[in-house]
Amino acid sequence: MWGIIPAAGRGTRIQPLGFSKELLPVGTRVDGGAETPRAVSEYLVERMIVGGAKRLCFVVSPGKWDIVNYYRGGYGATPISYVIQPQPRGLCDAIFRAAPFVTDGDSVLVGLPDTIWFPADALRALPDDTLSFLLFPVERPQLFDAVVLDEAGRVREIQVKRQDAASRWIWGAFKMPARVLRDLERHWRDRNGEDEYVGTLVNGYLAAGGTAIGVKAGCAYVDVGTLDGYRAALDLLAAAGEPDGQGAVPRGSHPSSRGGRSLASGRGEALA
Repeated sequence: MWGIIPAAGRGTRIQPLGFSKELLPVGTRVDGGAETPRAVSEYLVERMIVGGAKRLCFVVSPGKWDIVNYYRGGYGATPISYVIQPQPRGLCDAIFRAAPFVTDGDSVLVGLPDTIWFPADALRALPDDTLSFLLFPVERPQLFDAVVLDEAGRVREIQVKRQDAASRWIWGAFKMPARVLRDLERHWRDRNGEDEYVGTLVNGYLAAGGTAIGVKAGCAYVDVGTLDGYRAALDLLAAAGEPDGQGAVPRGSHPSSRGGRSLASGRGEALA
């Protein structure tokens, strides 16, 4: 199984930084007996590995070599590859840049490297044989990609940053077999690569006869791409009671807010 990590965005919402936003220190980890800062993208990397990924691929833009220097050839025993997105053409373009690595027998996980979410093992709830979205409840779904399901759990529509969002459940990651990745890429190319967002592409894919399901296995989700989101992430990790972010959100903690501040802070899919 591959884990594809689109990390080509410029991070304009949280600039100025002297490094890639995916390396923003959030929380800590113990390394060789010493406590050290943890890059925000490590949370996704570890969740993908827990979810079954055996290989990872970061999609980066020219100039973001600090990500390559940070992770080098792997994370623990999990090898990491890199591919370049030459121009900022959106999330769909970034994902399909990694498609040549994926063979027909593979499955694929995709997540956003400037987010932190719980439970840490939620990706295990996604099936291998269909396009499936890991869903999280939030207070302000209009800031995200809200996923509308039918009674059987099938995706009817993904509403990209809609003020009138009809669902409080947003996607935070997704999984698919290689054949679905190929189908989505063909559909994207048939539409002249005009879809920047996964939501609009999947809506077209569904309209053309494709299927997808939503799995409500998430309980807390934070976008760390803004200052408010960064503060909310620290609150979320404190609520989890684990400096490494691997614990569960304790009983009694609201899944999307703590201390009066929303933990669902401000993103759809734009990697700007």
